[in-house]
Amino acid sequence: MNQGFEGLAFGPADILLPQNCEYSKWAVVACDQYTSQPEYWSRVERYVGGAPSALRMILPESCLDGPNVETDVMEINNTMTRCLREGYFKELPNALIYVERTLKSGKIRRGLVGKVDLEQYDYEPGASTAVRATEGTVMSRIPPRVAVRKNAPIELPHTMLLCDDRQRTVIEPLAARKEKMTILYDFDLMEDSGHVAGWLLDEESAKMTQEALQVLCAPEAVQKRYGLEQGEFPVFQFAVGDGNHSLATAKECYERQKRFTPPEKWEELPARYALCEVVNLHDDSLEFEPIHRVIFHIKGRELLNAMLQVFPGAYEGEGEGHVLRYVWAGGEGAVTVPKPVHQLPVGTLQSFLDDYIPAHGGSVDYIHGADVAAELGRGSGNMAFLLEPMSKEELFPTVLHDGVLPRKTFSMGEAHDKRFYLEARKIR
Repeated sequence: MNQGFEGLAFGPADILLPQNCEYSKWAVVACDQYTSQPEYWSRVERYVGGAPSALRMILPESCLDGPNVETDVMEINNTMTRCLREGYFKELPNALIYVERTLKSGKIRRGLVGKVDLEQYDYEPGASTAVRATEGTVMSRIPPRVAVRKNAPIELPHTMLLCDDRQRTVIEPLAARKEKMTILYDFDLMEDSGHVAGWLLDEESAKMTQEALQVLCAPEAVQKRYGLEQGEFPVFQFAVGDGNHSLATAKECYERQKRFTPPEKWEELPARYALCEVVNLHDDSLEFEPIHRVIFHIKGRELLNAMLQVFPGAYEGEGEGHVLRYVWAGGEGAVTVPKPVHQLPVGTLQSFLDDYIPAHGGSVDYIHGADVAAELGRGSGNMAFLLEPMSKEELFPTVLHDGVLPRKTFSMGEAHDKRFYLEARKIR
């Protein structure tokens, strides 16, 4: 099935699926969710009990600073090895899985599970690879994740890649072919997180998908889509929508293995690839939620005056340019930055905060709900900046022109809608 995927950063994988277990207890949400809600993970622990579960193969980020991290990591690796040895998994060679995730809202998110070539991915700003990060990578988050992955025999993915398929030619046609495919799983997810079902692509469906991807990712198609001159930008196939730090960790582990492997053997390294799910940016279920900024322990008027001085021509009130709306104990208002350097208002705001806070003190938190952010912003010594949602159509052009977006620019849905760990793949 790999035939025909040449030149693409994404393709079929040898996928492991758990067998002889209760999937509703096996599948758990991405490790970087509910980091400030330990009670969530306590409920999951009680629900899973002693049943086989991906919970035993991940380390929730809320536990990364715990006193027993090294022991936890060792136990995770031992569990993975034992599950492989005792035949907990069945392997689907050279496979692609069509996934339908029914979200809590009732909308269906459609995706395609396979592997991404890490040789064609780079998370650095200004990368020209086929697969690129959409937000800045916080390097301090990589080492603890590497500690979990570096000796792990398998991976379980929560990374989601986005393709800019405006005509819906790649994934959406698979919905009409489900009767021709083998259903692999179909069950409700824990914690009221919706439902998920997956089908193994038959040979004809895989060929259709491969051909559609080749057309979508052809250099001339990319140039036309973004109005580029020939050779102006290297071909951009996929953007990382969720799980950028997990994919960056996989990249780091692969780069480490490359140092001890002759270049002609790199293609054979299982660590060169990472399991992921590709989703169409234009899927109706995908909603980009803004992530607001709340600044604590500052003097609001001094901050606003500094902002007015930093940006040439900036003024209080709303006008042409980037409008930065704020709420604080003194009321609410806006600062307009005319002729901004950045593509998005969040870039303008974040560039200011990154300079102002280290120089003047205070701290910033990233809040999903506008109501919650506004309430916090009205507290004494606080200020909230409320951002508008980013248009999905802006994502690929902005990454092309600006490189990665400012960290915490957008969120693809709420925590309960994030990808659950289910499929696996050998990486050693």
